[in-house]
Amino acid sequence: MPRRERNKFVKRNQILELKIEDYAFGGKGIARIHSDEGSFVIFVPNTLPGQLVKAQIKKSSKKYAEAKLIDVLQASENEIEVPFQDIPGAPYIQLPIHLQHQYKKESTLSLFKRIGKVADIEDLFDEFITSPNVFHYRNKMEYGFSAIGYDRVVKRDKDEFTLGFKRRGVWWMGDNLEKDSGLFDKHFEDHLKNIRKYCLETGLAPWHGPKKEGFFRYFVVRKSFKTNELLFNLVTTSYDLPQFDLDKFAEFLVTLFGNRVAGLLHTINDEVGDRTIATSGSINLIYGKDKIVEELLGLNFEISMKSFFQTNPKSAEKLYSKVIDYVLEDKTKVDHTVVMDLFCGTGTIGQIVASKSDNAKIIGVDIVTSAIEDAKKNARRNKIEGLRFYAADVGKFLNQHPEYQNKIKTIILDPARAGIAPKTLQKIINLNADRMVYVSCNPATQARDTELLREAGYQIKKMSLVDQFPHTSHIETVVLFEKS
Repeated sequence: MPRRERNKFVKRNQILELKIEDYAFGGKGIARIHSDEGSFVIFVPNTLPGQLVKAQIKKSSKKYAEAKLIDVLQASENEIEVPFQDIPGAPYIQLPIHLQHQYKKESTLSLFKRIGKVADIEDLFDEFITSPNVFHYRNKMEYGFSAIGYDRVVKRDKDEFTLGFKRRGVWWMGDNLEKDSGLFDKHFEDHLKNIRKYCLETGLAPWHGPKKEGFFRYFVVRKSFKTNELLFNLVTTSYDLPQFDLDKFAEFLVTLFGNRVAGLLHTINDEVGDRTIATSGSINLIYGKDKIVEELLGLNFEISMKSFFQTNPKSAEKLYSKVIDYVLEDKTKVDHTVVMDLFCGTGTIGQIVASKSDNAKIIGVDIVTSAIEDAKKNARRNKIEGLRFYAADVGKFLNQHPEYQNKIKTIILDPARAGIAPKTLQKIINLNADRMVYVSCNPATQARDTELLREAGYQIKKMSLVDQFPHTSHIETVVLFEKS
């Protein structure tokens, strides 16, 4: 067996100071090591051109290496000061929003050229849709408790009761959120330190990651932009529960937030896995109600703590409006026909299409049973008819319902980040629809699927980008395919 050639430039776990020179899709900064033997590329996620960073090599091949960001030693000349606490969930918050948009557009179109083999993608580009709220746009946040904190002065860990976010790339270290992060509700985040103080004074321990023990684990908050209500979920272990008064904690939240408190839920999670919802745990309502209502494009949607719902609802309205524009661009392909909404989640897109078309029959399919139950309830609440929802794996559903082949004019696709499995995509292609409107939160997998769709005769007619998550590398794409 031939010996694997060793990388001459870097070694795994090596820590380097690197100057970021360029930007690649997905928020990866590009650094280069130059020597007599040539130039070597290192990708460092969550970095920007112009920054000097400290990073640790995690993967290495002959052609390039991937590193984990440890610290930003020197800011880019493009960065500006903002009045928010820096958190891992907003790595680009100090970059002016127009530059964020520029990086996202250029890197995404480049991806479709390289992976999707769409040479003329610039000519097919429709528009870049910005988020109505650049700051405080999120409707859900998960704050973690930890027994190991971070000292920002000496830049190392310390024993401390923390409530905030994990340090980037360090699963066992928390970082107290002392002020507004700029992403969620400012009124709430200004009070998070008071919630931390309340929990600290109980004498019960926060979760200790390495030891896998402790009482307090997570504090999860959902917000309705329609009603301004907050729905809380305190996640703890069961061991010290008799020593914690949940009703008193609910009263404390009401003293902080008044009638904004929609309800408090309590989740027991005794599993060692680092998740807010345990597979074997319980969730109970302690105070108020267990759901809030959000509005999208005039329709009301009931959201529980477990429901999937768009994290930026104001931007989601723009996203869905663009999807509907593409779906209804040729109404003859929708009115009085069958429209299939695959990976439909809580059925938001299908309901909006049904409300804006004449007697279209919408078939929604999703593997998550609870999402389909929510979809049916929301359709009844909005008094929308002509919808049928199925809880099923999309691939298996298409096998079990061959009667839809050649009967569907339009298919809406909105898969998870992993994209569509090739076998499932082939079954979708076999339905022989005239058009597909493909929504994606991961353009890399969408670009991959584009190549297979093009081989099957589907060409991109137009595409748009929607900035659902300002200050991150994420971008949402809406692509209209038509059969040539």
